[in-house]
Amino acid sequence: MLRLNEDDILDDDLRGIRDAVERLCRDFDTSYWAKQEEKRAYPEEFVQALQDGDWLSISIPEEFGGGGMGIRAGAVVLEAVTRSGCFAAAAHAQLYTMGAILRHGSDAQKKKYLPGIAAGELRLQAFGITEPDAGSETTKISTRALRDGDHYVINGSKVFISRFFHSDLMLLLTRTTPYDEVEKKTDGISLFLVDLREAGDSIQATPIRTMVNHETAALHIENLRVPAENLIGEEGKGFRCILSGLNSERIIVASEHIGAGLYLLERASKYASERVVFDRPIGSNQGVQFPLARAYADLSAASLVRWRACDLYEQGKQPGYEANTAKLLASTAKWAAANAAMDTFGGYGMATEYGIEAKFREARLSLVAPINNNLTLAFIATNVLGMPRSY
Repeated sequence: MLRLNEDDILDDDLRGIRDAVERLCRDFDTSYWAKQEEKRAYPEEFVQALQDGDWLSISIPEEFGGGGMGIRAGAVVLEAVTRSGCFAAAAHAQLYTMGAILRHGSDAQKKKYLPGIAAGELRLQAFGITEPDAGSETTKISTRALRDGDHYVINGSKVFISRFFHSDLMLLLTRTTPYDEVEKKTDGISLFLVDLREAGDSIQATPIRTMVNHETAALHIENLRVPAENLIGEEGKGFRCILSGLNSERIIVASEHIGAGLYLLERASKYASERVVFDRPIGSNQGVQFPLARAYADLSAASLVRWRACDLYEQGKQPGYEANTAKLLASTAKWAAANAAMDTFGGYGMATEYGIEAKFREARLSLVAPINNNLTLAFIATNVLGMPRSY
């Protein structure tokens, strides 16, 4: 199996996690994922297998029934999933939403929800941030939460909310003070943990069909009553809370891209070594070799930045530059690997039975979600290079 040369970075425990997850994924081969895509179905069996193996609760503290490990372990789990050809986005949110809860949630919230999440009785797979008009400009969200006694009443809309139909809980970002009434644009934003089992008709969800089988929805929220005790952190200071979730998301997603890139490179390298045209393997041609080799080198570089982001995050810091850069590098390297794989397989790459075209479509999505790479470049230009803001 093609891997990066990183055994000196991973300790015995992390290598054991990697190997165990890869063994689990052997039961979910290309034909399984092709069937899910054909039916536009949620891979319930796969997600349940991850939950039964305690992999989705690996970052929850042991006192609440979880694995008690850091984000590095979560990164290893998701890389192993995609390295095996599986689709991690069906279940990955539970590993990164923990960042906001563990760092900013109250003791009461942790005691109430974490044991159920760890046991697989509750799924926290939805992160309600994006809105139709705000897009990547998160501070411009207009979904409003107003205090009403011991509850908040929430009204607004969200879009591209993944896994909503398979979540029991959702982190929901709102404004408790309108954008035009705050001195600093990141103020007045509040984060809530919403129990979807109690939401009833207050949330109307409409599925959005996308070019990959990735369950997502548009939400219309009307007079949703959320207990005040479900406010994460302080009212009006929720933007700081979601940074923990967003930075961990970038690290987790970068790890998925690295694994998927390696999967594509292994498939393409094997095919190029076996496919004979003009009396020799096509892999002997440098035009085939070089794009694959370059993609591997780029994945290696992305991985090192990813581990640096993990180190900083586990020190309690907010590695905005490192986490976003890891996602940027990993997604572009994965896209390069996908293009090289399609060129290598030629016409067979277009055939659904080979599974390459599905990974190709997934790779293109990686360039724009969960954060557009252009926005990451603008962030680096402004915050690292000191250039004028372009947004």
